[in-house]
Amino acid sequence: MSDAMQPVSFHSIEVPNRFALAPMTRTSAEADGTPNTLMADHYEGYAKGGFGLVITEGTYTDDKASQGYANQPGIINDSQVEAWTTIVNRVHAAGSKMFVQLMHAGAQFQANRYTDQPLGPSEVTPKGAPLGFYGDQTVWQTPSVMTDSDIRSAIDGFAQSAVNAKAAGFDGIEIHGANGYLLNQFLSTYFNTREDNYGGSLENRLRLTVEVVQAVRNAVGENYPVGIRLSQGTVTDPDYQLPEGAAGFREIVEAVRDAGADFVHTTDGDVNRQHFISGDQSLARVAADVQGIELIVNGGIEETNVQDVANQFPGALLAVGKKALANPDFVQRLKDGKEIADLDFGMLQPKATITNELAWRKQNAA
Repeated sequence: MSDAMQPVSFHSIEVPNRFALAPMTRTSAEADGTPNTLMADHYEGYAKGGFGLVITEGTYTDDKASQGYANQPGIINDSQVEAWTTIVNRVHAAGSKMFVQLMHAGAQFQANRYTDQPLGPSEVTPKGAPLGFYGDQTVWQTPSVMTDSDIRSAIDGFAQSAVNAKAAGFDGIEIHGANGYLLNQFLSTYFNTREDNYGGSLENRLRLTVEVVQAVRNAVGENYPVGIRLSQGTVTDPDYQLPEGAAGFREIVEAVRDAGADFVHTTDGDVNRQHFISGDQSLARVAADVQGIELIVNGGIEETNVQDVANQFPGALLAVGKKALANPDFVQRLKDGKEIADLDFGMLQPKATITNELAWRKQNAA
């Protein structure tokens, strides 16, 4: 365990250890998307609990169709940037680095204060049902097909939000290209049935992701960490696979690297999940074999396998989600050899908010 606990150079920053807090939606900002003291306490708690890197929840990027949940934070105006600055300063004071995850919901849209109409690559609704612990919507809406103007606006939103994040003091940017949100939708042959330059071949389906990475890189300049989270499955379709398989996923990783990404953050349920139509590699393994790009791995990392994962992926950051939610001091507990609790999903009921988590903790401490 000592190696994972040691400081590591990750692109241009020094991270206190290899443990990262995985991004987790908490729908706890103000109604206008401004982060608040509750969120500051929340993120500071993970820094104090030992996580070397704290990655925010998905944060919306424009005042059009990027927001996906009620009480989701944004980073598009002065008040939101000022509030994030306070949070970043508190995380830094606790000894950790902090990245913001920039997200456009696309068709996977449960609430938006700016519009009632979701946008997506095609007129295709997500599979399954909306997530009850993130809102009250019971069925997905059918998105409108994004025009060239809509696409340009979305790209500009990512770029300007990256500038805002850098101004707020964040140590880096993670673009959300996973889990069924907009960029993942364009990569998907389920969501994307377009016949223009953004649809059809993998090269075309990759185009928007590449353009977003390029725009963010150009916006923040060199020597500032920029990366992207990638998956195959979505929050309501965990078994989706790229028809191009492992070779296609490698092409995606190489394309975002060439567009300016410094790291990829793989997630697909289990860091070792063999989740391709053919072959026996995991997403993380494919990404790790690509030269010239760093790696954050996520999916089922817990105290029983963390050493094995650390050994499999030398130098990679280890992003912890469920076990971190159950144990905000997961890293310190691991270091001290203390008991680590499993996640009780009662903590996320009736909604996955910080307030409900705190109420659950108070009740269970009594």
